[in-house]
Amino acid sequence: MRPFTFNRVQDSAAALAAYGSSGTADGAVNAPTQYLAGGTTLVDLMKLDVMTPSRVIDINALQQANGAIEVNGNGLKLGAMARMSQVADHPDVQKNFPVIAQALKLAASAQIRNMAALGGNVLQRTRCNYFRDTSYSQCNKRNPSSGCAALDGFNRQHAVLGASDQCIATYPGDFAQALLVLDAQVQIEGPRGARTIPFAGLHRPPGKTPNVETTLAPGELITAFTIPDVPWAKRSLFLKIRDRESYEFALASAAVAIELDNGSVKQTRIALGGVATVPWRAKEAEAALAGKAIDEASARAAADAAFAQAQAREHNAFKIELGKRTLARALRQAAALEIPT
Repeated sequence: MRPFTFNRVQDSAAALAAYGSSGTADGAVNAPTQYLAGGTTLVDLMKLDVMTPSRVIDINALQQANGAIEVNGNGLKLGAMARMSQVADHPDVQKNFPVIAQALKLAASAQIRNMAALGGNVLQRTRCNYFRDTSYSQCNKRNPSSGCAALDGFNRQHAVLGASDQCIATYPGDFAQALLVLDAQVQIEGPRGARTIPFAGLHRPPGKTPNVETTLAPGELITAFTIPDVPWAKRSLFLKIRDRESYEFALASAAVAIELDNGSVKQTRIALGGVATVPWRAKEAEAALAGKAIDEASARAAADAAFAQAQAREHNAFKIELGKRTLARALRQAAALEIPT
């Protein structure tokens, strides 16, 4: 790990002042100043020499102002500094927004869930071996315009949706998919003031600039996530398929939320993980289910629609069929849920 300056701040105003103008035009992910909360991604990548900030700002004191879990008639508000375990164990979240609790519980080990903050969780960086191993010079995320070693390398864990000729790295998180299916909003504070955006607008597909991973401006902080009281929230679940049951990233996952009317789909939201470069909303699958009862045939048709544009590489072609089966199974399980009153 390289030397760096460490600052501890007490509130968001102090954090923004400490950050100053040290950002870059490429956004926050490779900036010379980085915010530190749980540190479960940043510290790891600093040890690997993948991220090399010259200044680290400890924002853990912001948990007092930005760490609450609030459930009211308008829905759910999660402070960005709330820890994963706190939210996953919250009884109101488990009852009324089960996809969130399930995604968080399946995301990591108990120790990491106790440390990791929600804001940092949605910003975690890819687990691509070529990104995390600096002996590989070809990584457009880490070293822009250098190429992508994964394209012709070992790409079993890589994306089949949302990839480009510059990057096929998979987005690794689980919580993000839950936020997508619940139409979440993100509250942000930055040098130019506060703003709110749809969570679906936070992450950027790789395109020609894989190193620009989000729409956050330099210095901006995520302060909260708000989830409206949508009628499909209770009939929701998260299904994760991985190489082993404990502490492993998804090969394929599906977050689904469904509103039924006399057994037919009135509204549905579907998000896929483990198979895409960003948290992936499967709108084609949603459209395929509109007005239909969910059975084996309709679930499979929706899954086929979700992966109609998938593009496989040498080692990850299995993810297309695995992703389809994962989604179809999640839809059938969600449709069969007994919803608490």
